[in-house]
Amino acid sequence: MGKQGKNNKDFNISKMTYIITLIFALLIGAGGAFIGGNYFSNHANESEENLNELDSESDAYTQYLFGDSDELSSINKMLAILQTSYYEELDSEALIEGALEGMAKATGDPYTEYFNEQETTSFEEDVSGSFQGIGAEVMKDGEFVRIISPIANSPAEEAGLQPNDFIVEVEGESVADLTINEAVDLIRGPEDSEVELLIQRGDNQFTLSVTRATIPVETVFHEIDEEDPTIGYVNIVNFNMPTYEETVEAIQDLEDQGVSKIIFDVRGNPGGLLTTAMEISNIFVPNGEPITMTQNREDDEPVVLEASEDFGDFKYEGEAILLVDEGSASASEILAGAMRSVDIPIYGTTTFGKGTVQSVVDLGDVDELKFTSGKWLTADGDWINEKGIEPDVVVERPEYAQLFVISPNDTFKLGQASSEVSNLKSVLLALDYKVSDTNVFDDSVVEAIRSFQEKHELDVDGTITNDTARAITDALREKIDENDTQYEEAAKALK
Repeated sequence: MGKQGKNNKDFNISKMTYIITLIFALLIGAGGAFIGGNYFSNHANESEENLNELDSESDAYTQYLFGDSDELSSINKMLAILQTSYYEELDSEALIEGALEGMAKATGDPYTEYFNEQETTSFEEDVSGSFQGIGAEVMKDGEFVRIISPIANSPAEEAGLQPNDFIVEVEGESVADLTINEAVDLIRGPEDSEVELLIQRGDNQFTLSVTRATIPVETVFHEIDEEDPTIGYVNIVNFNMPTYEETVEAIQDLEDQGVSKIIFDVRGNPGGLLTTAMEISNIFVPNGEPITMTQNREDDEPVVLEASEDFGDFKYEGEAILLVDEGSASASEILAGAMRSVDIPIYGTTTFGKGTVQSVVDLGDVDELKFTSGKWLTADGDWINEKGIEPDVVVERPEYAQLFVISPNDTFKLGQASSEVSNLKSVLLALDYKVSDTNVFDDSVVEAIRSFQEKHELDVDGTITNDTARAITDALREKIDENDTQYEEAAKALK
């Protein structure tokens, strides 16, 4: 698609690759985006500290929080009955955790969540830009977890793990019935601790002990256009703590190589920290000009957040275009609104439409509550929630870019008719193999698979084996990357 020279750091993992490969068979939506960040976490904590002052005139509210209200009395009674009179002994902590989760779900807001200790740790690792584990890109493959690739200089590489090794057990527990998230939770753990893995390599199995470490997560990648060396490309895949510094470094590196025009890409970027979105938006917006607005239920009018040196002193002065799509959410949309306010063109498709702000507060020593505490508006005062931001230039990607991957777990039989078969035939058509125009697994599909297997030096049997499913998926992803119509249109405009 006209890009080359991706800069990867050793001992670093791409957040986008991590999401795609780690949760390979799951459709990751933009609904999990979090933009509360430090600004709103601090704001929430300050509100909590001043709770008595803020509500000193409300005796009922104070009693509700600190007294024996009827609602809390009912909760306490229910807990006591279950603890003492249920026919079997129950785990009190599990009951309380269930009540907290239920309370969060009762808001009806998909962005309000209770985090237990494990979820709190995972969440904090995500926004901090690192995680503690062995350092390998993985995916669920049938009953096993397959190593896509160990990260350079990571514990996984140093222990000798190789691409296409299969993890069979973690600490003696089979991964067969675990989701990829559950398996990864077992593999992760505190820095300097050890995890024992049962590995299958070919026909052999062996046990490997790996010492965990802190693994940085890279969130920004940059390249130079292979046809025009004055055009650069900066892909921002998440907004976490290191992302601003990585973005500045990417721009400066491109400029040092003679780039004067840059395509910025937040397609599929689900968001992250509001503070980071402000810092990156500040790169493009002159000081004193609005970046975004926020409003919670205590505000009569939106609070305007302006560009300033508080968000960094680096400014980009060259030409730019921003790429967005339906997976660009929350913090990505804040950036899009800010760039539009200074007349930077936006290319792609309408963004996700998440205009709410989440805050995180501690509930105790190990658990947290993430809750929706307000909404944000663009610099022009537009609330884009459930609407999204429409691009200045609409550019659709090829239809095959929306196809589902071929899962090794899918089974296909001659004569079978299903949506999975229809998807498989669409993928084969996209890869230029001829199949009939039905949703039936027929002889044309068998012949197409055989041709594909022969071309890719696989066992030629006309069936979807694990190796064939992986190869078809890889071929589709490669074709999507090579035919990025949105990038091509942006590059053409800059040329």
